[in-house]
Amino acid sequence: MRHALAAAAARFASATPRLDAELLMAHALGVSREAMLLRWLDDPAPSTFAALADRRAAHEPVAYIIGTRAFWTIDLAVAPGVLIPRADSETLIEAAVAHFAGTAGPRRVLDLGTGSGALLLAALDEWPCASGVGLDASDAALAVAGGNVGRLGCAHRAHVRSGDWSGTNEAFDLVLCNPPYVAAGTVLPDEVARYEPAGALFAGPDGLDDYRRIAPILRAQIAPGGVACIEIGADQGEAAGALFRARGLSVACRRDLAGRDRCLVVSP
Repeated sequence: MRHALAAAAARFASATPRLDAELLMAHALGVSREAMLLRWLDDPAPSTFAALADRRAAHEPVAYIIGTRAFWTIDLAVAPGVLIPRADSETLIEAAVAHFAGTAGPRRVLDLGTGSGALLLAALDEWPCASGVGLDASDAALAVAGGNVGRLGCAHRAHVRSGDWSGTNEAFDLVLCNPPYVAAGTVLPDEVARYEPAGALFAGPDGLDDYRRIAPILRAQIAPGGVACIEIGADQGEAAGALFRARGLSVACRRDLAGRDRCLVVSP
């Protein structure tokens, strides 16, 4: 198994080739990566590993191959047709935690463009007394998010339904949103461009089209004392922030762990 991992990692054009190989091997074994590293490295590699490694060598994302992705404190099912949650998006949950520090936390959470349900379900795991709504216009996303709601035992607290940037008729203590923000024509890595849904990535010539749609409805979605945490591209802090300031909203910017602008913290 050690040799198979090394050989596979050498084939992967990835920022984390060894980790990718280990996740695939653990999936082939049906055990956690940690258990595999502790107990099975000197055993023969399972016969199913080679096919998984071939798929990764063809740039298919690991999350789609193994069907899961860790995010914040939860593990989510993911599938083609739905954007894979990124660690950068955890910055939105960090911003929300900072906003509600010293309080009981939000009671109601809205996730605009919920995708896999990552942000909504991470927030509900963080605040066990909260409930929330996830909106998405994609049937594929709603199917995956609904499955994650059930898998994580949140059916009594989370409701996912079809919706777009027009929002809801309810004000929420916490609004989370990771909209498409890549400028049309941007060259993306093969594993993103070939496999992940373009509709969850691209947002017009400057990448700001969806912020332009969200800004007019946001004030009505935020309850008194509440906040919206909205993901942005690393170079969009000023341009995206200006769209919300023009609507009379207060905007601050929070950086991710790499020190890049990542989250607009918006309040009435």
